[in-house]
Amino acid sequence: MGFPVSLRIDDPLVAEETAGESGDAVFAWLRAVDERFSPFKAGSEVSRYDRGELSADELSADLVDVLDICERYRAATGGAFDVRLPGRGLDPCAVVKGWSVQRAADLLTSAGLSRFCLNAGGDVVVSGGPWRVGVRHPELADRLCVVLDLTDAAVATSARYERGDHILDGRTGRPVTGIDSLTVVAPTLTEADTVATAAFALGPEGVEWAAAQEDCEVYAVLPGGRVLRSGGFPTSDAAAA
Repeated sequence: MGFPVSLRIDDPLVAEETAGESGDAVFAWLRAVDERFSPFKAGSEVSRYDRGELSADELSADLVDVLDICERYRAATGGAFDVRLPGRGLDPCAVVKGWSVQRAADLLTSAGLSRFCLNAGGDVVVSGGPWRVGVRHPELADRLCVVLDLTDAAVATSARYERGDHILDGRTGRPVTGIDSLTVVAPTLTEADTVATAAFALGPEGVEWAAAQEDCEVYAVLPGGRVLRSGGFPTSDAAAA
């Protein structure tokens, strides 16, 4: 899916063999998701549906779930978050990433693991804790802007520093430039990742919108270095490096 994935299992009550098999299941699931849902693969379910080769009634339950999430956030943002931008094909990647990694974490939990950290391109879901998770500074690649203490939670960041101005406002079709980075902590990575992207698409007003979402905390860096954060954002007492 175009991003590195790492898994740390730190659970002394789980046998090494069980941990290894669970890790294998996680990466097999993520590879399968890439094959099924990538809009960049002609044979994927997403591409076939976009070309009209599959009807809505023929879609898998997983893709129906993903598209329902996409529509929910499109409506919630008044169209700022939209996976069907004019002149572009269907691209649900903004939802698929967090959704699929959360499902991978659920596989680990179902296998009996209670303490692990699953990192997918900087978006993280943790079980047990506390875990310390750093968020990259949007202007200084070798610095952190904030360090979090997380227990049984997920964190996702949408930003301009890796891929440039790639997040578009679906209402205008133009890149969003009013935010440098926006980080969301939520109970699941499905929520954290989608809320972060949707809020970023809204522009600066998205910070308040994200903070108003149930069980979500937000930390945003605006151009010029101004920081906005919600009151419950779980910052570590340790200073960022």
